[in-house]
Amino acid sequence: MRIGIIDADLLSRHRHRFPNLACMKISGYYKKQGEQARLLLDYKEIENYDKVFVSKVFTDTYVPEEVLRSNHIVYGGTGFYYDKAPPLPENVEHSMPDYDLYHEYIQNRIQLGENSRPYRFYTDYSIGFLTRGCFRRCDFCVNKNSKKSVLASPLGEFLDIRRKKLCFLDDNFLACKDWEKILDEVMETGKRFQFRQGLDIRIMQKRQMEKIFAGKLDERIFFAFDDIRDRDIIIRKLEQLRETVSLGRKMIMYVLCGFDRKGLWKEEFWVQDIRDTLERVRILMCYGCLAYIMRYEKCWQSPYRGMYITISRWCNQPAQYTKKSLREFCISQGEQSASYHYLAEFEKLHPELAEYFDMKYEREISNGVVYRGGD
Repeated sequence: MRIGIIDADLLSRHRHRFPNLACMKISGYYKKQGEQARLLLDYKEIENYDKVFVSKVFTDTYVPEEVLRSNHIVYGGTGFYYDKAPPLPENVEHSMPDYDLYHEYIQNRIQLGENSRPYRFYTDYSIGFLTRGCFRRCDFCVNKNSKKSVLASPLGEFLDIRRKKLCFLDDNFLACKDWEKILDEVMETGKRFQFRQGLDIRIMQKRQMEKIFAGKLDERIFFAFDDIRDRDIIIRKLEQLRETVSLGRKMIMYVLCGFDRKGLWKEEFWVQDIRDTLERVRILMCYGCLAYIMRYEKCWQSPYRGMYITISRWCNQPAQYTKKSLREFCISQGEQSASYHYLAEFEKLHPELAEYFDMKYEREISNGVVYRGGD
């Protein structure tokens, strides 16, 4: 059979730059059966293939309806089904990913003059899930139907010895009772590794801190600060981390914004949410942590949509976040820029939040003041 593989996120206007693990596993499975499998870079050729698999991770990725109606098309992934996405068949789930699936595509992009670094996860990393699941059941998460973290795949199942690094997509690795045994196996490879989806700092114990930071961490270590109500436990754990290991600028925390846990998304929510987002950023600054803004889809319907865009543009560029305040960042964009306009209009309406617009990374580290009067 001729098998076509479509990574729909790769074809979207955002051109997400991270390999689709399901696509690689499907390709790996069929190639092992002796079939031909190829990455398709548009929807024009689908009639030339006996079966075409379409996968997407993001819900806003567009796939033509007529494609999905074709009899030889199989589609899946959280982008189609969100928290109800059916799993891959067991024999496909436990197949070695085809790490060569994107090779031709990547080579063509580099030959066109693109920087190779944004494609490093396609070329340098073995990627997979050591564990799956989480006990948190957060309403905004695709894992909200899960109840615990359990073993998923042994490392050898997706380890390509030719690749120098490891990337794990686990939902809540530290919640798995076998975390230490698995981590020992990871460290025995001698390869650099990262948990891309983030670790749950709220449950992190001293032994886990010592063990993980003793390993060959790749780039930065990721955590999450999704809810201002977790402020106390996050601060305690950051204090414990600072006492246990040398943090430097190795830590980055995902900061979720725009999610109303009451499900109302009224005017007062948006203002409070922007305040809570910037307060979490300030706390992270105090500990020398980078912040990465994760915008819930409702942000695009907010009357302050522009502020969410501006805050994320500032925070999600470490070179801007560590050197400039939010106000300085907006000024640097020019008085005619959208960022300058969004901040100026928002400050007119909510001058009580102005102190957040002037906070700076190095100054907050020096002050080290986490709690303020009235908080």
